[in-house]
Amino acid sequence: MAQLTYREAVAAAIAQEMYRDETVAFIGEDVAGAGGVFKATVGLLDKFGPKRVIDTPISEQAMMGAAMGAAMTGMRPIVEIMFSDFLAVCWDFVANEMSKSHYMSNGQLKCPLVVRTGNGGGSRFGAQHSQSVENWAMAIPGIKVVAPSTPADVKGLLAASIRDNDPVLFFEHKSLYATKGEVPDGEYIDTLGTAKVVRKGKDATILALAMMVPRSIAAADKLMKDTGIDVEVIDVRSLVPLDMQTINASVKKTGRLFTVEENPRLCGWGAEIASIVADELFWSLDGPIVRITTPHMPLPAADNLEDITIPSVDRIYSKVKQVLK
Repeated sequence: MAQLTYREAVAAAIAQEMYRDETVAFIGEDVAGAGGVFKATVGLLDKFGPKRVIDTPISEQAMMGAAMGAAMTGMRPIVEIMFSDFLAVCWDFVANEMSKSHYMSNGQLKCPLVVRTGNGGGSRFGAQHSQSVENWAMAIPGIKVVAPSTPADVKGLLAASIRDNDPVLFFEHKSLYATKGEVPDGEYIDTLGTAKVVRKGKDATILALAMMVPRSIAAADKLMKDTGIDVEVIDVRSLVPLDMQTINASVKKTGRLFTVEENPRLCGWGAEIASIVADELFWSLDGPIVRITTPHMPLPAADNLEDITIPSVDRIYSKVKQVLK
């Protein structure tokens, strides 16, 4: 296995699929010559040329419309929306167009389109460039929603997204781009709609996504060391489809459930999972479901304020310890 950064895994997945399938093309702002604002697509222009790796003007609506048209006429485009906050600029295409085309055409049209975007906080970009908006996407019928936490998952899940016949919103966490991990060599593809148990435990279950996964693992390790509380951590990975089978199996075993969410608390993805678990596994629970979230407020730009707003290792540790003790 190779040691790749999260950002290198993005380029590796795109290259793998572009070598494999000539209908795959990639467009976005500064994705070609500059290699992306987060340097996640370096080298793709040299490998595949300007007809398949294309810089666009600064118009999210134009690039999304072009990608959707290409997808409906036989291509498998990847489009980058630089910051996930900017999905708001082209939300009509997400919520009303690409998500509905297959349904409204009675299956005559397919829209195999991947929207990659930099998501989440921790990088001091301020309120308009730091949001976690995966819960926006989860609310729209007709699209799949993926948010990986490791380089291996980036490569495998992005490849699977590109091959999928439905539109996929692929959320890459900006604060994870520099992290490293083992990534399988050669062609590698994972399965959409599958969660992963990343730390086994028996006393409680933590569900986490993207940057909250390594923080939850660190908090669980600290809880075990300091208190003997043994926490199972599940990387949800995919919000749509949602792997309730893996989640339910863990909750049945531990009897306690915590969600760790970077999105604002109101209508976060953990609220939906809590509702499902309460409905399906009420008698398996030994106590209330607890959500650890960002407050319902814009993210501050000041580093000390942003750090106390987004769930931290210490906050996860303290909350789980307080509830279980």
